[in-house]
Amino acid sequence: MPSDRYPSDLTDAQWELIEPLLPEPNTGGRPEKHPRREIVNAILYVVRSGCPWRYLPTDLPPWQTVYWYFQQWEQVGVTEALLTELRVKARRQADRADEPTAGIIDSQSVKGADTVGRDSRGYDAGKKVNGRKRFIVTDTTRLLVTVAVLAASWQDRDGAKTALLSAYLTTPIRPVFADQGFAGRLVDWARDTLRTTLEIVRKPADQRGFSVISRRWVVERTLAWLTACRRLARDYERDPAVSEAIIRWAAIAGMTRRLTRSGPARRQAKIVCG
Repeated sequence: MPSDRYPSDLTDAQWELIEPLLPEPNTGGRPEKHPRREIVNAILYVVRSGCPWRYLPTDLPPWQTVYWYFQQWEQVGVTEALLTELRVKARRQADRADEPTAGIIDSQSVKGADTVGRDSRGYDAGKKVNGRKRFIVTDTTRLLVTVAVLAASWQDRDGAKTALLSAYLTTPIRPVFADQGFAGRLVDWARDTLRTTLEIVRKPADQRGFSVISRRWVVERTLAWLTACRRLARDYERDPAVSEAIIRWAAIAGMTRRLTRSGPARRQAKIVCG
């Protein structure tokens, strides 16, 4: 199996991080027809390239098989387990405690493709986007903690409750930083229901033009990294839960790269044509 067939393929070091966390095969003792590494490579190919499942290259397992594994693993919580374990490893690598105690929340509205049903899409009047809205919580090192996907018509102060509750139930995160869109009754709800402090980070009153804002840039960079995956450039999924799974797979790919790189990330050299 060539290791450099596609840029999205896992390296040997990255596969060693993922393989132990996949569930045991349930084939009655028979060997699986397709290597699991190839299944994961195919999922990551879809996430990174943005192609439909049916358009997977023929040298990868059949798309029906890949999508079956994608759904089965999601039902048993594989992506949540991978996300948690890889986040712990990445935090240890950065000399941090295993579990984060502070987080940052933000939302991102993205256009919905024609495959997004009317019952799970909406219009964000502020961003002028017809589609869905992603709410993510990260730790202070830019690692994804939890994600929730809703119709774009949800206000930040209402839609954020799902992501905040998930972070509360799965991590010791209590202070959470957010922008001004989350101000108001959400701050009271987080304090009274989750015993969590939602701290609103506001722009300086005298700010003119673009400026990096403390705390908030962390989660905004994570959103930028996620949308570098073409499958996430807009929302194509009929079920919002599938959108959440795709986002987790994108974050998993990023964490494995972060854990296995030997030095600072470098941009690909420019090719100058004469």
